[in-house]
Amino acid sequence: MNSRDNLRNIAIIAHVDHGKTTLVDKLLRQSGVFRKNETVEERVMDSNDLERERGITILSKNTAVMYNDIKINIVDTPGHADFGGEVERILTMVDGVLLLVDAFEGCMPQTRFVLKKALGLGKKPIVVLNKIDRPGARPKEVVDEVLDLFIELGADEEQLDFPVIYASAKEGYATLDPNEKGENMNPLFEKIVKEVPAPKGDANAPLQILFSNIDYDEYVGRIGIGRVERGSVKAGQNAVLCRCDGSTKNVKIAKLYQFEGLKRVETDTASLGDIISVSGIEDLNIGETVCATDCVEPLPFIKIDEPTVSMLFMVNNSPFAGQEGKFVTSRNIRDRLFKEVETNVAMKVEETNSADTFKVSGRGELHLSILIETMRRQNFEFQVSRPKVIMKHIDGVLNEPIELLMIEVPDNYVGAVMEKIGARKAELLNMSTRGNGTTHLEFKIPARCLMGYRSEFLTDTNGNGIMNHVFDGYEPYKGDVLQRNQGSLIAHETGETTTYGLFAAQERGRLFIGPGIPVYEGMIVGANPKAEDLVVNVCKKKHITNTRASGSDDALKLTPHTVLSLEQSLEFITDDELVEVTPKNIRLRKIILNKEQRMKKANKN
Repeated sequence: MNSRDNLRNIAIIAHVDHGKTTLVDKLLRQSGVFRKNETVEERVMDSNDLERERGITILSKNTAVMYNDIKINIVDTPGHADFGGEVERILTMVDGVLLLVDAFEGCMPQTRFVLKKALGLGKKPIVVLNKIDRPGARPKEVVDEVLDLFIELGADEEQLDFPVIYASAKEGYATLDPNEKGENMNPLFEKIVKEVPAPKGDANAPLQILFSNIDYDEYVGRIGIGRVERGSVKAGQNAVLCRCDGSTKNVKIAKLYQFEGLKRVETDTASLGDIISVSGIEDLNIGETVCATDCVEPLPFIKIDEPTVSMLFMVNNSPFAGQEGKFVTSRNIRDRLFKEVETNVAMKVEETNSADTFKVSGRGELHLSILIETMRRQNFEFQVSRPKVIMKHIDGVLNEPIELLMIEVPDNYVGAVMEKIGARKAELLNMSTRGNGTTHLEFKIPARCLMGYRSEFLTDTNGNGIMNHVFDGYEPYKGDVLQRNQGSLIAHETGETTTYGLFAAQERGRLFIGPGIPVYEGMIVGANPKAEDLVVNVCKKKHITNTRASGSDDALKLTPHTVLSLEQSLEFITDDELVEVTPKNIRLRKIILNKEQRMKKANKN
């Protein structure tokens, strides 16, 4: 058994927004990866536009730093529960994890989720309490919370004896004492080198590489990212690819790359424990093993949790179809969805009876909405249905996905939240007060009951509440729940909205569009406070007469309209409505556009 003492592989795991990417930033800066005069952006690891805009990591990223001649491979993982598939795969590549916990917020749903995965795989944890410089930080209580969580998740004795580092990623220091301000990140580097085990294995045995991630390059095609589990590998070497279905294929490793800072650097060889990128294998998939030609022994790959939410992606058939997007056909949409599944293993795409409709399943609404947003930025045009939870029959009983929901709200909003959440079949697990006038609530709630709740929650708490949830498991069906209690305001005819028409319509409810916007019959232009749908004429003009000019409505005052984001649109629609997504617009519409046809169908039902 050989040990690579000059190498450490770690992943950084945490709840969303606890500072993983900022910490990696500081580790990179202080390890001397960047030149003194090099201009570097903040959150340098979040390279994708969507990541920068939303302030969340969506795709896992690899980087490497040097500390006292020891190479430390670091993987930054997503913090949001919907991208748990990314986290699970990445943990197979590393020997230890940095569990980052906010010294103010403490353990959140995703902390539990990612830690459970890491402990289950037997990884060595180092707990980093971040944001200790934040007002209201409570490092001692949070360490106790983390210990309780470790015990609850069944950590072994070695894992329970975890080291604790106190840090402020923003200020760029780490310390062993929360009352002393540190100077730099060296205490954290020291702990990583000391506590994380060096990769172990047989360096002289035949080659084994397990691929946990796939990247794509326009010049070299598919790039597999994985770890050398055994032996060593050379560029240009012949090998055997072992597929997940048990078949094998002879392949050639064209080029090898290792990570240095943020760059991929070409290398001739790599050996036991190295995290590498490989090009030249055309149809490589996640979870496959490359072995030496004389010893074909595939490695087992971890099972990824099943999707819990599905929705339909359809070809756009609205009156405005094909006007704004470049890729509009079913073939375009099909190719793009199946390409997504190759790298996004927690997602599933199925063909339906209709050639124009595809069923896409994912981990949650955010997981699917990120795909929708990415596609619209790539000039795709399509329609999507309302997200639905995936039910399962277990032992002949109908089961549904249950979420663990954590809410932080100021004390005076607790009543409003409890009332709303109680009506949605939520079960209270825990309730505690924090010293700064906030209350911490924990619930178990059916996933379908959470859909559409976020916007209500923000309204009820005046934007002061924080809610997070994570998949908890399947439980027997909890019964029917009254969903949206608002109807839609629907456009009466195709045309352009006028101030006069909108002024009359705004008395009926909340509008989603302003004047001068093209609309079509059956398009949703607002929300009715009452439960039924209402048809309004937002294109109505004020005609000239012999007593007044047609422009005399210039003085009409419109209430500012609500612009719905993509997530809000998905939350708002009901089963008989769709969201039309184009590169320029997000529109809501009825499936059946004509009013008479809608009424006929309603009468039949």
